[in-house]
Amino acid sequence: MQSFSPPTKPSRKKQLSKPVHSYSKYVTTPNQQPTIKKQITFVPSRTNKYWNRILTKKNTVGNSMDTSKLEKASAYDQNGQNKKEIDNAITCLKEFRRKFPFTENPAAIDTIKPDDIFNESSGEAGGFFHYIEYYFKPLGHSANRDTGVYRNIRTQIIDFKNLLKVAVDKKRSLTEKVDANWGKIKGLGEDKQLAKKIIFCFNYENAKVLPIFSTNHLKHFIGKVADTPILPAKYYTPGEEYETLTSELLKAKNSLPATQPWEITYFARFLYESYPPPDREKTAANGSSGRKTGNVVTKEMLEQGEFMHLLGELQKQRKISGEQFRLNRELWVNQPQERSGLTKRLKAQLSQNTTI
Repeated sequence: MQSFSPPTKPSRKKQLSKPVHSYSKYVTTPNQQPTIKKQITFVPSRTNKYWNRILTKKNTVGNSMDTSKLEKASAYDQNGQNKKEIDNAITCLKEFRRKFPFTENPAAIDTIKPDDIFNESSGEAGGFFHYIEYYFKPLGHSANRDTGVYRNIRTQIIDFKNLLKVAVDKKRSLTEKVDANWGKIKGLGEDKQLAKKIIFCFNYENAKVLPIFSTNHLKHFIGKVADTPILPAKYYTPGEEYETLTSELLKAKNSLPATQPWEITYFARFLYESYPPPDREKTAANGSSGRKTGNVVTKEMLEQGEFMHLLGELQKQRKISGEQFRLNRELWVNQPQERSGLTKRLKAQLSQNTTI
């Protein structure tokens, strides 16, 4: 049996000039794995004021960071407004999953229609992306995008169906799902934020995803709330990096008693509002002064999303034309005082058994 000798024991003089120092004596086991046989610790003199001061300062900083996180979490969302928005969006997510039950029944992916992706008559996103881009805004931040990507997906709907089958596959890891060939469709592969949002929506219940779709944002939040900030590392793929960072942030969530019981999207909302990334600080500042800009979700945006979905259902059932779709949309945008009556009339029209 081969043993490894410990370093030479420092002299008394050196002990007084160094912090706590320890070493372990190792022996080699039959499987060649070294195990600790004995651990020896040297403690510097209590009269060594320099090192005592350093160690005390380090502990104080750590405790201060934990206290700060706890205080922020405890003081967050006192009026419950954010939780209400999140709960409403989760209800919409469940409705979306019932309408597109691809996780439970992957074969249903083949039934998705081009108009579910993009409605050429209205020039608007179809029902599938209306949910993802409007109803689910409170669930997670993603960059604004034009309708071009939906047109591209409609054109390459077979490729998109194959990517959806990867996204819902319970046997595949988050790494594999993110690294799938989303770039085959123009607009899906550059930053993969829309792809990650789709993956999140169909994997929400497995507790291994977060509605944070920017890798830089994940790094930012880990630096703010993780006990041990993650060190730079080399990743073989973007998906591997995304999964590792997501896992680290979930560990940080579960390590703090105040945030451990929180629902994951509520936790993500807390991070964005308490520790806004540099590219969102301006938005947060505007929001705190009463002005909603950028990617902050307002009640009006949610109501508009619901109204657009109503128009889409009417057109899908051939109860309004493409021209009527556009006229009603313009009326809703330009005459706020008419919105309530307009919505009521269109809902009544939806319940009637008439078509154009």
